[in-house]
Amino acid sequence: MNISKILEDLQKLVKAGILKSHESLKDHVFTKMGGQADILAIPTTYEEIQNIVTYAHQNGVPLTVLGNGSNVIIRDGGVRGIVLQTSSLSGMGIKEDNVLFAQCGAKIIDVSRFALEKELTGLEFACGIPGTVGGALYMNAGAYGGEVSHVLQSALVLRKDGQIDTMHGDMLQWGYRKSIFASGEYIVLEALFSMRAGTFTEIKSAMDDLTEQRESKQPLEYPSCGSVFKRPPGRYAGQLIQESGLQGTRIGGAEVSRKHAGFIVNADHATATDYIGLIHHVRNTVKDKFDVELETEVEIIGEE
Repeated sequence: MNISKILEDLQKLVKAGILKSHESLKDHVFTKMGGQADILAIPTTYEEIQNIVTYAHQNGVPLTVLGNGSNVIIRDGGVRGIVLQTSSLSGMGIKEDNVLFAQCGAKIIDVSRFALEKELTGLEFACGIPGTVGGALYMNAGAYGGEVSHVLQSALVLRKDGQIDTMHGDMLQWGYRKSIFASGEYIVLEALFSMRAGTFTEIKSAMDDLTEQRESKQPLEYPSCGSVFKRPPGRYAGQLIQESGLQGTRIGGAEVSRKHAGFIVNADHATATDYIGLIHHVRNTVKDKFDVELETEVEIIGEE
């Protein structure tokens, strides 16, 4: 793969300044670790996304989409081809009565705050979720009994062949921490959320309560990818990990949080290899002790 040639081609399709070659991704993800991207593209328009995606598809160049990196681990070998980061597309507004519009790179936590300002209820559960709108749809993000699928009206999407479409309802194949977007066939461009009228006082009270719960229970003082594992049927991952005596366990600079066993934190300059090794150790230990297979919620991408 000729990175110089790909970079030269892309520079003809997008405006100057949005492309970087051999860019370290450590500062683009919440875990603060991982290798380089061959090419990092941070587009500012849908047309630029469309041009990059079409080029990659037509020329067989690997393409990885990244939001703000809150729920991803990038292996130390980095990511080949193009990494397309959507974080610059962060617009939001009111589309029509009680319908909120947000672009793919907007943080879902900011969208929940915008809804509060507009006295719209339905996104309170997202007040502590740091991921982008695109990432939230990708994994059907949720917390405290709420999920994106409960409030999403429709999504404007880009197919990998460069065509733009609108998807809604059963087309999105919602499940627990999953949606059709995990197939890699579509990229979220924007979302419409169907909200309900509320009052500022009641919405803020609910958000304050959830924020207090989050801050008191989660190790927000360390870099991490959030909850590492999905909730197994009828159980809680954090409880199983805690009862396995794993809190405080370290591999390199990665540590199972002493504050919340469902989190693995970058406690001391951890590498992705440390982090992933600790994930495997936790899974194996819980399997041996409880015969429960923990499934990762975090996305792990890139090369060793």
